[in-house]
Amino acid sequence: MFIKDYMTRHPVMIEAKASIVEAQGIMAETRVRHLPVVEAGKRLVGLITQETLRVPPTQLTSLNVWEITRFLSNLTVRDVMIKGKAVITVAPNATIEEGARIMVENKIGCLPVLEDGIVVGIITDVDIMAHLMEMMAAQTPGVRATVCMPINRPGELAKLVAAVAAQGWGIEALGGAPSPRDPGLWDAVIKLRGISKETVAAVLSRIPDQEIVDIREA
Repeated sequence: MFIKDYMTRHPVMIEAKASIVEAQGIMAETRVRHLPVVEAGKRLVGLITQETLRVPPTQLTSLNVWEITRFLSNLTVRDVMIKGKAVITVAPNATIEEGARIMVENKIGCLPVLEDGIVVGIITDVDIMAHLMEMMAAQTPGVRATVCMPINRPGELAKLVAAVAAQGWGIEALGGAPSPRDPGLWDAVIKLRGISKETVAAVLSRIPDQEIVDIREA
């Protein structure tokens, strides 16, 4: 699961000399929230986001309507873009979780994808969320159970999988994370299809030292 598999290839881009009015129009027309700014050969020189296009009200309070119009029409992408090395990027062969980590740590909504300085794609927080939906089979009807187990005891997840396998059931999705209730526990999330909630609950509740904390049809 790599960035190149989930990024938008050949994203909409803009040149630094373009006006911000043009940038706003492109973003509205194409329904994108981020525009890589490029020069000849699609080399990245900056990034435009919805946030960078917001002009501070303090710059406009002393202007009349005509002056505001002139002020905005004279602004270019170069004037407001995130410039050069300040743009955080990622390589196409980076893992999807590495891209997610970079975005979370930097509190940003996208990563231009570069290969030798050339923009080959862009990945956004929406792309990451779509991938999470796929991983957890969110669009496939079934029974979703959260099972709490000791976090550092070897073989606990294997016990859960073995209990499911013993019934001849297939697993649609399986994931997990440290429990928000207790850092010493692990919440495993499993999704099964074609079995009733009551049947799944009966089987999983018999696994030693594990507890079903949620089970639902989803």
